[in-house]
Amino acid sequence: MHNETPFARAGTAAAWLGLLALAGCATDTLDRAPPAPDRPWHPATLANGEIVAGAASAPAPADGPRGYVLPSNSTVASLPSAPSVDPAHVYDLPELIDLAAASSPDTRIAWNDARNAALAAGIARSTFLPQIAATALGGYKTGHADDLSGRFDTSDTTLSGGVALVSLQWLLFDFGQRAARVEAADQATVIANIQFTAAHQRLIHDVSLAFYAYSAARARVSTTEQSLKDAQDVEAAAEDRFRHGIGTTIEVAQARQATAQNRLASVEAMGQRDDAYVDLLLAMGLPPLMKIAVADASGHPLSRDMVAPVGAFITAALARRPDVLAAYAAERASAANVKAARAEFKPKVFVSGNGAVATGQLDWAAAPAADGFPSSLNLSNRRFGATIMGGVTIPLFDGGRRRDALAQARLGRENAGLALDRVKNEAVRQIVLADNALRTSLSTYEAAGALLKASQITYDAALAAYRQGVGSSTDILTAEQRLLAARDAVTNAYSTSLSAAATLALATGSLGAAPR
Repeated sequence: MHNETPFARAGTAAAWLGLLALAGCATDTLDRAPPAPDRPWHPATLANGEIVAGAASAPAPADGPRGYVLPSNSTVASLPSAPSVDPAHVYDLPELIDLAAASSPDTRIAWNDARNAALAAGIARSTFLPQIAATALGGYKTGHADDLSGRFDTSDTTLSGGVALVSLQWLLFDFGQRAARVEAADQATVIANIQFTAAHQRLIHDVSLAFYAYSAARARVSTTEQSLKDAQDVEAAAEDRFRHGIGTTIEVAQARQATAQNRLASVEAMGQRDDAYVDLLLAMGLPPLMKIAVADASGHPLSRDMVAPVGAFITAALARRPDVLAAYAAERASAANVKAARAEFKPKVFVSGNGAVATGQLDWAAAPAADGFPSSLNLSNRRFGATIMGGVTIPLFDGGRRRDALAQARLGRENAGLALDRVKNEAVRQIVLADNALRTSLSTYEAAGALLKASQITYDAALAAYRQGVGSSTDILTAEQRLLAARDAVTNAYSTSLSAAATLALATGSLGAAPR
């Protein structure tokens, strides 16, 4: 046996050192985690504050512990871009919905999902076409031989060469397996498109409800301001009675207390209005600090014509609701998956071929397989070669994999059918509840309107009597409180009725534009 050369010994030592270094890397990553469960994590950061991924934790800041507060990353310290709006224009509900459709991340995500599904369907169709690949290989071979008998000298051999290869694989017939997979992919595209439509319906619904809530909040500001003015009128009447010797200091104090309470209610209503405005912007997918003039919702009429017998439109609603249609498409896709699983038991007919050109002194017994292409044989001792083959593959035994896959596909189809029934039942429940909510809110609005008329008459009469020195302070203060409650009831009932109408339209799958 010949002695190992110094170069070989050095290579062996380097290999061992490399293995030891790789073994140590498995535990070195622990220094990236927090040092203890009760101590803050101080990440390594770049100049802009961005956390360095894969870096060890940094020591605590020199100016003292930062606690459990992350470093500021200036790269993300910016608000999303806002669409351009006309500051002088007052936007009504349809215009707000149009802005939301162009700005909402949810609808954009749903659009991208639909495009991804369409691309997946294209990938499924591509399996009907042949696959062609070009491969280029280069090789270098060196050898050293020692004559153990001592009769001949040692010899060194050095060879090099290259080969260019074009391969083709084409599955010709598979008993409908690819067609079933294409059908499943097409149904997935339908589902994604339905979900895109559903995302827009939800957006219209959310923006509508936020618009009605904001309008109601603004109306409450008006009612509280009016109630504050009424309270100030009562306070002025109490002070006038006191000056004429027919009132008491208690009446004046009670009137002032009522004024203060109404002023507090007015301030709270303004805060609720500002919160409702932010909620409207968020529902539209706009930055919360954006300023836009919003129209009032008081122009929407309410009537009993907004409702119809619920049984008259349930079947029509089920036929167009996005969740029902998506569940039906999912059932169709699961049926296609069963077909594809059955086809796994059938033979497959294919054709394959390759052509190669070799250069140099190397003998190529085979080109290695790559990207789904089998190895190409019989390239040695030829400068040019071509092969074409056709064949049939018949699955004989796979340990029950195909049987279990078929059972899974059948269970998936059964579950899809059950899911469709469940979605239908839930849809009917939502429709009935939405219809009940609309009927109740319309009745409440009518009753609140009658209550407001009666409360206004009572208050006006009580105030007139109080000014004439006939009524008591208790009567006028009670009438004032009931008038404020009646105004709030009308405002709430009006907003609730509009919201209920939008919810019913969503439940029936007919909310394709701004509610009218």
